[in-house]
Amino acid sequence: MSNLSINQVIENVLLSKMRGKIVYQSYLPALTALNLTFVKPYNDPNGKGYQRPVDPKRCHDFAVYLSKGEDALFTPVLLNACSRWEFSCYDRQRPNYGRLICKGKASLMDGQHRLGGIEKYVSETNSDITIPFLAFHSLDDDEEIKLFDTINTKAKGIGPSLSKYLRRDSDDLSWVATELLMRKESPFALIGSIIGKRVKGRHITLQNLYRTLHLFFKDPHLTSLTKEEKLNIALTYYTTVKETFPSEWLDYAGHRLTHIVCMDALSIAGCNVLSKQITKSKKKVDHSVLIKSVSKLKQIDWSSTGPLRYIKGLSGSKTLSVEITELMS
Repeated sequence: MSNLSINQVIENVLLSKMRGKIVYQSYLPALTALNLTFVKPYNDPNGKGYQRPVDPKRCHDFAVYLSKGEDALFTPVLLNACSRWEFSCYDRQRPNYGRLICKGKASLMDGQHRLGGIEKYVSETNSDITIPFLAFHSLDDDEEIKLFDTINTKAKGIGPSLSKYLRRDSDDLSWVATELLMRKESPFALIGSIIGKRVKGRHITLQNLYRTLHLFFKDPHLTSLTKEEKLNIALTYYTTVKETFPSEWLDYAGHRLTHIVCMDALSIAGCNVLSKQITKSKKKVDHSVLIKSVSKLKQIDWSSTGPLRYIKGLSGSKTLSVEITELMS
């Protein structure tokens, strides 16, 4: 599994050290990388395996990502050369720059799904791409397992809220959600968190708002609206909700109005109101209709000890949205 029938050569390699360990950095053509690496599965008979089975969907998603072309950047894969790769410098004056003679395959520690997606992409497109790598000259089995465990358990993802913020220039709803949290005139300005960290008074994350906006603009007829139109509609709707229930809006502990389950219900109901308008006019939404619709909701008891205290999840939101829609009509 780790043997090669013939030695392989990797050019333009940088040699350096990381915490006393020799590491190599360079890049490989996709087909060469696939031929030069192997995976240690978690159920390896020698008891030193650790890699989980490949998730075909993740590989497919990465292949789709690669199809975006030059914008599809990705991080280097991490390898353990297991002492099977020998470095030779081109020039003694530059001892850290040269080539690797690969006498055996390297263990793939991090990047299994990236390579799986790359394999699918090059196979379907009949093309080739270069893959950056960082390879340790030699780690023993226990060091390799420990590093894999650290990468996959200690490292923190950026979180869905910050991800939406980073995508605000390429995704309309991410932009609208971000604007709703950043604009001073927005009802969410004082109760929302862009980075996804909930603190006292800021209990609606950017991801929460993105999701509720998705429900609000879910009707296919609304997708043709510009992001500016969507923002203005959302500002009108949610601002009217806040002005109709000013104390409930700011009292998260005592009222459920701004709890996600109720916000989603309001968004689903709002979508129902919008759908009737956009279907008739095809182009514009009458903001005054939204305002009048929300004003009909004054009789709802949003208190945490009231009839809404038991609703939970998306199913609860959908059930509540039926009642809200009826009141709005």
